Amino acid sequence: MSEPVRSTPGSLPLSRLAEPLLRRLSELLDRAAPGKGWRDLAQRAGSRGRVRLSPLDLEQCSLKVLEPEGSPSWSLLKLLGDRGCTVVELVEFLQALEHTEALQCLSHSGIKIVVQPDSQAVLSGQVVKLCCWATGHPFVHYQWFKQEKEVPHGNSPELVLNPVNVNDSGFYICRVNSESSFVFSRWARLEVCDLQGTSHGSLIGLPENKLRICIQPQPQNLTVGDALVLECGAVGNPIPHYQWFRNGFPLANGSKNVYMVTYADVEHQGTYWCHVFNDREDQDSKKIEVIIEDLSDLQKPDLQEQSNHRPVGLLYYAGHGYENYGNSFMVPIDAPNPYRSANCLCVQNILKLMQEKETGLNVFLLDMCRKRNEYDDTILILDALKVTANIVFGYATCQGAEAFEIQQSGLANGIFMKFLKDRLLEDKKITVLLDEVAEDMGKCHLTKGKQALEIRSSLSEKRALTDPIQQTASSAESLARNLQWAKAHELPESMYLEFKCGVQIQLGFAAEFSNVMIIYTRIVKKPPEIVVCRAYVTDFALDLDVDPKEANKGTPEETGSYLVSKDLPKHCLYTRLSSLQKLREHLIFTVCLHYEYPGIEDTMDERKEVNVGKPLIAKLGLHHGFKNNNCVQTCCMANNPFHNQIESSPVAAKYYVPSHCQPNSCPGTYHPNRICSDSIRQPETCSCNGTSRVLPSRHEVLNYSPPVEKSNVPVETTDDTVELEFLLSDNLRFSEQQ
Repeated sequence: MSEPVRSTPGSLPLSRLAEPLLRRLSELLDRAAPGKGWRDLAQRAGSRGRVRLSPLDLEQCSLKVLEPEGSPSWSLLKLLGDRGCTVVELVEFLQALEHTEALQCLSHSGIKIVVQPDSQAVLSGQVVKLCCWATGHPFVHYQWFKQEKEVPHGNSPELVLNPVNVNDSGFYICRVNSESSFVFSRWARLEVCDLQGTSHGSLIGLPENKLRICIQPQPQNLTVGDALVLECGAVGNPIPHYQWFRNGFPLANGSKNVYMVTYADVEHQGTYWCHVFNDREDQDSKKIEVIIEDLSDLQKPDLQEQSNHRPVGLLYYAGHGYENYGNSFMVPIDAPNPYRSANCLCVQNILKLMQEKETGLNVFLLDMCRKRNEYDDTILILDALKVTANIVFGYATCQGAEAFEIQQSGLANGIFMKFLKDRLLEDKKITVLLDEVAEDMGKCHLTKGKQALEIRSSLSEKRALTDPIQQTASSAESLARNLQWAKAHELPESMYLEFKCGVQIQLGFAAEFSNVMIIYTRIVKKPPEIVVCRAYVTDFALDLDVDPKEANKGTPEETGSYLVSKDLPKHCLYTRLSSLQKLREHLIFTVCLHYEYPGIEDTMDERKEVNVGKPLIAKLGLHHGFKNNNCVQTCCMANNPFHNQIESSPVAAKYYVPSHCQPNSCPGTYHPNRICSDSIRQPETCSCNGTSRVLPSRHEVLNYSPPVEKSNVPVETTDDTVELEFLLSDNLRFSEQQ
């Protein structure tokens, strides 16, 4: 605990505290535990020579309990204020009583920051000034921090770094103290650009805070396998943001000042430049050429070269399915009940599209049931497939049988995928690899006699999943697909909501899948006169699958979300939104705030409407691609992003990111490692005929206990300082109390 702060002539009198704050303190003292109540406070105060309390004074305070609205603590505080007790002295008394609630109540009063420090990017050698101005009675003190460390001599409203150097880069914050309270400024990020002795050139004489590019990207001549590193540096206030472009298309992971590809291939060559912008202006870097040469092609015969340059088609599907008359069908999650072939995607039609692309290898890994659909008697007459080699089907189960999955703590894998992923990266012929997966599955006692891997192959060459994939360099079609994938993983940025009552709420977002988003709310500032405060989200579009009973929960697991729970901030309320692919308009919802004042029975509430645009896969507008919901049409939509099921969407002719937007993509997939355990119970029959419910499960659920391990889950990753702010602010508050 810190040493008590001694009273000074300028200390704030206790009588000057606002009445709601005094009421709140009175309530806390009236219902305090033994040793922390108003009598104990009176005893501490009476031990001071300047503040004397007689037995009659204490009796008068005690008699207040006989009055309808009477409070002994209120009477004592008023009495202490009349006799000259200061806020600093009251803090000392409460510290001695270890009354933390009352101390916290006092710690947020009386200070208002009127000028916040700005984030900025500057050149090494310049003079940098960070400003934080605050008001408070009777006066305030300042202390600057860099990260969690105090800045030496940083105890004035202006922190001057003269001259600034690269070691000064980082996050800065200012703590403002009055006699009895403290608040923190917002975080300011300082980026220092070092030109390493080169001339500043055209930067000399520029107006202060002007946005200018000081480091230009340089042309690159590389070979396949080299690392591609492009750098662009800029100065300005507000701090600049970056977006890299290649051949006119924004790059999904190009929102930093350095763009890097660890293993460059021929598809990465092209014309690059960087768009730099802030809230006031924008500027483009010079355009440079990146050339990547494949030296291995010089040593290959023509026939082999042609073969290696033929693309590979790979389809992995995990979900509900069935097989009628030799045709396999994948069932969308929003298919009607009962569903028929017109509502589903036909695997054979997808193979036909792959053949039209003249793919060198087509692999289908289908983790689904293959029972007959009794409600579908349609016999499809499909166009004849080309007679081509190198087609491999890996079915999770035999014709007419179910496929099963394992589930524990809400995390599920099909039995097929459980064993397949253990061998997925082995450099073996694809049929050999699948044979070994089949043998692994055959050793699992859980599925003996119930599920067996079936392999169909017309492989005429030694092909493996580890073969290098050669694509047409920077083709418009490839770029469009990549951009679609990036857009399907863009999250809304965290935001703060200010309510009229003075409460501030953080609204954050995380992705579980490209069509499943978690919204979390956290109260980050609450006036001391408010005793109860709760915020929750509601009023979601009917397109989404949101169960009100599972919304605004204290843990992610209560909402049904397990994959990202360990990556989310704590002490929030969580809501899980699924089926984002159905969202037709912007995602608009309401944040409701309920709060109470002491002595008032009625609960107050405020509401704010929030529009976060179209998050994740909703950006692609998939619903626009569905007209007649039949197998042939939905299968023939080209260039579709896949995520657990095939979905169709129109391919836009041009993509453009406005200068004021910074793409925030976080692509990723979940690949847990699991082992087969003898403790798993035997599976039961899986109901896969579509009669049990609208969205039937594809597998029977098995329980087991896998080892704990890391996952690669798409979560919110931005350049803002929200999470760092809370982390460092908490540490600074803690360190100040030591």
